[in-house]
Order: sequence, then structure tokens, then C-alpha cells
Amino acid sequence: MAADELSTPLGQKHGRLRRFRLPFTATQAIATILGLFLLAFLGFALFNNDPLGGEPMARITLKPGPQDAAAPAEKAPADKGPADKAATDKAETKSDHAEAKDAAAPGQKTITIIDGSSGARQNVVVSTDDKAAAPAATPGNTNGINPRLLEQSRYGMIPVAAGTLKPFSAYAMATDADRAKADKMPTVAIVVTGLGVGAARTNEAVMKLPRAVALAFTPYGSEPGKLVEEARAKQHEVLLQLPMEPFDYPDNDPGPQTMLSSAAPEQNIDRLNWHLSRFQGYVGVSNFMGARFVATDAAMQPIIRDAAKRGLGYLDDGSAPRSVAPALAKSLAMPFARADLTIDTVPTAAEIDKALARLEALAKERGNAIGVASALPVSIERIVSWSKSLESRGVVLVPLTTAMLKSKST
Repeated sequence: MAADELSTPLGQKHGRLRRFRLPFTATQAIATILGLFLLAFLGFALFNNDPLGGEPMARITLKPGPQDAAAPAEKAPADKGPADKAATDKAETKSDHAEAKDAAAPGQKTITIIDGSSGARQNVVVSTDDKAAAPAATPGNTNGINPRLLEQSRYGMIPVAAGTLKPFSAYAMATDADRAKADKMPTVAIVVTGLGVGAARTNEAVMKLPRAVALAFTPYGSEPGKLVEEARAKQHEVLLQLPMEPFDYPDNDPGPQTMLSSAAPEQNIDRLNWHLSRFQGYVGVSNFMGARFVATDAAMQPIIRDAAKRGLGYLDDGSAPRSVAPALAKSLAMPFARADLTIDTVPTAAEIDKALARLEALAKERGNAIGVASALPVSIERIVSWSKSLESRGVVLVPLTTAMLKSKST
């Protein structure tokens, strides 16, 4: 035991214990770590071969075209003479012309793919066949829909006129016999509205009603295109109902994408395109509600003008006395008709029979009359019963397009 320890009083430690100290401070350690991180980053940036700077890349596998499958040409010797060089230049010129010809060939085109890492270029022949580039078939595009009468919108395919060919005439269901009778006898046309939402009710109308009765579909429903196909297969003419603003909107709301009198024309046209894309094969459009909208000239003008440009007809359901549609349609020489009465305002068999009798009398008086009805079971049943003996009473039931053209001529 050391002397210092023996001379130290009891209960006291000898001297002070030395604290352990690191050879550097905390600030120095942090600075060193940051320096190492910076050096690693600079090294990665300087020595990593990535010209894109870390941008995401996608790699795809391309099948070689017919030209790429061919064996590559042999390299020419380095010591070719002038004659050989001229022959080679001529061959390369022919090859360039052939490549340009292949690129311009119908159904194919050549695209150049550049590797972002190495800069290497590769020419790939791809197909541009019309079948491959054609848009996917729409629900109504398999039942006599003319592809020339369709154009692409941001919502899907919508109808368009192709010269003198228009949807109004292309999808009309009138036969020569219908037209011959219409020229000689009073005519009645009936439109059943509000279809497409309930499949059962729509199928009942399609199957039971005479083929001359036109069917108007709203743009709503899970499969409107399929239901329209069935209707056209039964030779019913089809209309598209356009939801328009009523006076008590939004308390009385026609549905999504309703066209509003306060909206800008561009917004209403965009909504119109949404409605037009829901199905295909219709001869024209009609208002769905819309007492305020159809009475507002500034709101209706763009809609009627666009529908007329697309070769569609317009049916005014007669519910708005102040509708500007008749004057607008006339100014554009657009196929147009206004319904004379609603058949099932009072949905009872007795009242519907009275309304049908008034419609028949009006046809005999003026030569032509148009009625609208909903797809209630009682309405369908009374229309079917009434139409069976109609021709024997001197009046013929005709498709809507025939009645619209007759109204215009008279």
C-alpha cells in the first residue's frame, strides 16, 4: 500500500480521479461525418455513368420488325477503290429509298428509339393498321351503327354527320310502305319517354309496343347501350333525352350533367357531349324536363346548333309553352317536331283512351299528330290496344322521322 494511501484520513478518497476524455470534440465528429457524406455524394455524381441524373426509367421489350430480322450487311473492306466506293454509295442510296418507302407503307411506320444511357438509336417498325388503331367498340356499335357517323370526344364516341349522310336518315326505321301510306292518309306518331333506367320496364316497352312507336332513352342507367340495341333490333326509332334545367331547379333535379341556363355555352356543350356518348343509333334528341332552359334563347342556341350540325333531329315534348326550340330549328333547317299532347297525364285506362281519341281526331283534322307518353304498364297496354284497329279508322301509325318530315312539308 502506498504511503499516500496510509496518510489519507479515513472516509476520504485519495486525490481526484481523472475523467476519460476523447481525443476530439463533438463538433469535430459531426463535421467529420458531414464531410464523409459530402465526399461520398461527389464520388457518386462524378463516377456514376447516369446521364439522366437518376430520373426514373422504364424498360420495354420490342419485337424486331421484318427489317430487323434480316441478317446485317457485311462490312465493306477498308481499301475499296473508287469504283467499289461508287457502287457502295449507290447501294446505300437505294437502301435509304427502300427504308423511306417501307416507312411510308400503309399499315406500318418506323419509329426511332434512343437509349438514354448510351445514346444508341434503334429503328423499329410498328403497325398502324386501322383495325389496331380503331377505338374500342361501344355498346351500341354492333347493331347497324355506321362508323362514318361517329367521332371521338373526351367522353367516347358521339354522332356526327358525314356529308349528306346523317344519323337522322341513317337510323330512321320507316319503310317505303310507311312513306306511301303517310302521303295518302292522316298519320300519328307516338314517343314513349323515360326509358333506360329500369331494364324491366324498358324491355316491356321494347317487346310489346308496335315497331312504329319511337322510344326515348335518358342517358342514365347501367347499360343503356344494350337496351338501345334491343330497341333498334325491334325496329323502334330511338331518341336521346337531354336533361335540362326546370324552373324549380335544384329542388327538381333532372340528374347528373344537367344543362343549366346560367352555365357558359362551353360548359353546356361539354355536358351535351357527355350525354351524346352514352349510346349510339338515335335519330335525334329531345328535352328531358327543362322548362327554364328551353325558354332561354342564349342557352338553347348552342345546343340546337350543335345537334343540327351533327345531323340529328329535335323533338320538343310540348311541356314548355315558351320554348324557343321551334324557331331555332326552323332557322337551321333542322328536322323538328313538337308533341301535340301527353297521352297519360292522368295515368288511368279511361283517361288514356280519351287522350288517344283526341290525338286521332287531331291527325284527321291536320293530317299529322304526335303524342308522348311514359312507359307505365297501363300506358303501354292502352297504346297497344288502340293501335290494332287504328288503320281501319283511316289513320296510320308511323315512325317519328316520317311524322317530322311530314310536319315540315305541310
